[in-house]
Order: sequence, then structure tokens, then C-alpha cells
Amino acid sequence: MILKMLMVGPLQANCYIVGCERTRQAAVIDPGGDVDQILTALAKDQLRLVYIINTHGHVDHAAGNKRLKEVTGAQLVIHESDAPMITHLARSGSMWGMKVENSPPPDLYVREGDTITIGDISLKVLHTPGHSPGGISLVTDKVVFVGDTLFAGSIGRTDFAGGDYDGLISGVRTKIFTLGDDVVVYPGHGPETTVGQEKRSNPFFREGGMRWF
Repeated sequence: MILKMLMVGPLQANCYIVGCERTRQAAVIDPGGDVDQILTALAKDQLRLVYIINTHGHVDHAAGNKRLKEVTGAQLVIHESDAPMITHLARSGSMWGMKVENSPPPDLYVREGDTITIGDISLKVLHTPGHSPGGISLVTDKVVFVGDTLFAGSIGRTDFAGGDYDGLISGVRTKIFTLGDDVVVYPGHGPETTVGQEKRSNPFFREGGMRWF
């Protein structure tokens, strides 16, 4: 598997390129901006983009949807519950001082248990709401891409519209923490971590621990 991480956009979101070494097919997870940088990275490894996947619909993870889709023709993928957000990116971007084009509508909705296939790579979809109603995580061999559900030593905010603190905590405990301690966690911002590290030390999962309100 080819795996690249790029920090994109003014809010420095993590954008991931996942590519199949045999077929050169690829997916881009969370193109939050800097589309030229993403295209250059794809071209460097001679990858053909087949899927653009939004782990959730917030502007810092989807701002590059329109141009990336126009250039590559890739299918746009998101959970149905977050799909309305991406068609209003210009409005939400303006709240952060960002000039953003609205995304085209999705080509494909995914839900819990679905699989996205990129050549020889299978990404299993977990519905992990809490940061947003349609947040998803994507699991492949010893790797999980979690969007803004879980960070190294923290969690995604749940005080935005549609946020659900208890739902997020429950989802991480039952769907992410059960994947195995050696599974590498690739979050939507900040450094990578592991399931085991977060189970041991993340303050939001300790008894009587921290809480976002």
C-alpha cells in the first residue's frame, strides 16, 4: 500500500493518499485544500484517483472536493448524514475567513459495514458520529483513518451543530479501541498515534476524565 499524508488548507487538516501498488488506483481522504499539492503527489507515484472520500463534511476536510473532482473525474464519497454540509462549503468557509467553492453532490453514500475497494486495498467503513452526525472511519490492514473523531491525546470537538459527546466516546470505545492496540490511527489533524497509546493515555477515556461540552 502506498500511503502519503499532506497537511492542507489554512486549518492544516491531514489529507491522506492511499494507493494500490499493483493497479496504481488511489483514494484521497479529506482534501481540505491545496489541490495542486495533492495532484502533484498523485502524479509523482503515477496514481489514478478513483475516489475522493470525506470522513465528514466540515470545510477544512472538503474544501478541495470541487476542483479535485473536476480534474480527476473521481467519485465523491461521504456518509449521507453529512452530505448536506458539503453543498454549503462557501458559507461555512466564510465563517473561518476562507474563500471556498461549494462541493458537487456526492456520487456515493457509504454506511456502517460498507467497503471501498481501491485495487487490492479494501477500506472498511465504520460510522463514528459525534464530531458530526455522518462521521466515518476507514479501516484497512493495521491502519484506521478516523477524521476528527480521535486525535493523539484528544478527541474532536462536539460543540458544533450535530455534535454528540457521548456518542463519540461510545463509538471510539466500541469501534476504534476494539481494532487492536497495534493499529495505527491517522487523525484529521496532528500526529499519528496508535489504538494502544490512546487507550492507555488519552484523558477523555479515563474514568471521570475530561469532557468537551
